[in-house]
Amino acid sequence: MATSSHVWKFFRIGGLDQVAIETADDLLNLKHLDQKLWVALSCPVKGLELDEKTLGLIDADKDGRIRVPELLAAIDWAAEALRNPVDLLRGTDSLPLSSLNEGTALGKALLASAKELLGGLGQGAAAEITLDQALSTAKVYAATTLNGDGVIVPDTAKEPALKAVIADILATVGGTADRSGAAGVDQARIDTFYADLAGFAAWSEKASAPEVLGLGAGTAAASAAIKAVQTKVDDFFARTRLASFDARALAALNRSETEYLALAAKDLSITANEVSGFPLARIEAGRALPLFDGVNPAWAGALAALHKDAVAPLYGSAKTSLNETEWTQLKAKVAAFDAHVSSKAGASVEKLGLDRVKALLAANQKAALSALVVQDLDLADEFAAVANVERLLRYVRDFRVILSNFVNFTDFYSPERWAVFQAGTLYLDSRSTEFCIRVDGPNALAAMSKAYIAYCDLKRPGGESMKIAACFTQGDSDYLFAGRNGIFYDRKGRDWDATITSIVDNPISIRQAFFSPYKKFLRMIEEQVAKRAAAADAEANAKLAAAADKTANADKAKPAEAPKKVDVGAVAAIGVAVTGAVSVVTLILGYIFGMKVWQYPLAFLGIILLISGPSMLIAWLKLRQRTLGPILEGNGWAINGRVKINIPFGTRLTQRATLPTGAQRSLDDPYEDKEAASRRTRIYIMLVLLAVAAIWVRYDHSQRGHYFWKKSKPAAAPVETPPAPVPAPAPAPAG
Repeated sequence: MATSSHVWKFFRIGGLDQVAIETADDLLNLKHLDQKLWVALSCPVKGLELDEKTLGLIDADKDGRIRVPELLAAIDWAAEALRNPVDLLRGTDSLPLSSLNEGTALGKALLASAKELLGGLGQGAAAEITLDQALSTAKVYAATTLNGDGVIVPDTAKEPALKAVIADILATVGGTADRSGAAGVDQARIDTFYADLAGFAAWSEKASAPEVLGLGAGTAAASAAIKAVQTKVDDFFARTRLASFDARALAALNRSETEYLALAAKDLSITANEVSGFPLARIEAGRALPLFDGVNPAWAGALAALHKDAVAPLYGSAKTSLNETEWTQLKAKVAAFDAHVSSKAGASVEKLGLDRVKALLAANQKAALSALVVQDLDLADEFAAVANVERLLRYVRDFRVILSNFVNFTDFYSPERWAVFQAGTLYLDSRSTEFCIRVDGPNALAAMSKAYIAYCDLKRPGGESMKIAACFTQGDSDYLFAGRNGIFYDRKGRDWDATITSIVDNPISIRQAFFSPYKKFLRMIEEQVAKRAAAADAEANAKLAAAADKTANADKAKPAEAPKKVDVGAVAAIGVAVTGAVSVVTLILGYIFGMKVWQYPLAFLGIILLISGPSMLIAWLKLRQRTLGPILEGNGWAINGRVKINIPFGTRLTQRATLPTGAQRSLDDPYEDKEAASRRTRIYIMLVLLAVAAIWVRYDHSQRGHYFWKKSKPAAAPVETPPAPVPAPAPAPAG
């Protein structure tokens, strides 16, 4: 990539740095911009909300895809024709004549053609030309018999004889489409036609030579009769040779008796496949092939034709059988004819008949037809000039859109405009999504986008159909599933019936992730309740059946069994389980009432975070990775940049149902279940009262310094100090 001193301007939107294309210098220096900074490197020609003919003009190699070099070549071509290349960003379907650059050969030719077009429309004084004017003139040029494409139609010729020759060419070697849309012929087809005429005439002349007609005028019929049975006759003589080699093979060569018994059990016809697969006649060593008696009934007609058209002319009508040598001689008589037929030349003109072929060769109007082709090609430059005016006007109208959906994706992120790959709006499940892309069908690559995708089949009256990938980027997926129906409005405002056919499941929003664990828990409860109800119903039905059976067979009832003794171990186990459960509940209540009042909201939030936190974290990580690229790449694009779809942008692509501003809303539902609503209200009030009471009790006892579920310990008795011991009296002195 060559270096350039051009200063680029970038803007950041959707987390992606994108280059701004605003000036003529920006356009001319795109060839120097590193392609790693382009958002897209390739896009399809079909399936976009843009005129396919404009995209087809850019697609130089006609492979159905537009790549960077082709886009740059289109810019260079238009820049040569315009005084200021910034006109490519006009986005209008008209162009002032003063915008054309008379200083270049291309610009000068386009200006002259534009003036000629306007003059032909009676608007020679006009200062600008529109795309509609160029298209209408191009249609007039294309409708003429001489329009510069080198293809002539029957109406191109003035002489009836030439018209007939062109019609013969179209009927034999085929034709090609003229610019007018009619079928015509070019020089290559003219050459092929006359070459086939000469080849077929020479071949037909040789067909009457004696060395070719080994059986005279009836050689063709004899050849056809021989070919009809050749495989079976060769098979017959091969079997007779094998029987001569070893007689033990006769049974197998003639088919077994069991096969005939199987056929005998069926309704037979002489053309049945089972019969036609058998040998032509009974196999014997060295036996000649009979042509009438004892032959396979399925082949009797073909053998009779062989006798009439081939055997009788060579050996006489009295000949009713053929040995292998005679069969070989018979085939040799038609070998030259068969070789001549296989070497047929000019088969395409055979349908005209030999007389017409000779007449065309005698007239030799090839030179006159070639002259018409040359006369048509002389107008090629004139028509090319008209086509170039149309091409430039298409670029002026569509290039801004192309650049804004290729070099950058400003249209996709713009709140006022739509990207060329956005097909329309899908309304489904109280939401509308503008993130709808035409696709051929589900693609595994699209799942890497981390977006929630609903693939839909669209249909309109009359059988018109289409497929889209609709991405939902707001709300939840509770009621999105295969089979749901919606309405799709395309960019032209036409409505389509939409049906979801498959889903690529990914998180849609943080809100959905928050409630997801609780919804899963409720679904699990519903499933368990349903299972228990089904089990209870089955048990009840079994008991009823048992009771009915017991009643019906009361006279045969067995003596009642003695009641089973109570299992003391089971009772003890139940008691231990209940005691453990009470202990756990007591421990939990101890923790709860041991908390301070201000800790309750934090604990509640912690529990919610513990339940919903993991799913919200996973959803947040996936939503951060949500990108457009894999969806488009599954539809033929080559996306270079990471076109992110963050949460704020996703809320714009998918809209939820909201009441209009100033709308009045009444909550008085005449069909509301009043009893259920009253019951829910009482439960809510009771829960609130219990919570308030628990907090009050906790607060009251915390003030007293003890808890209501603990017993107060008695105060310890004071420890009395024992009295000091009284000293003993001193002993009296002696004497």
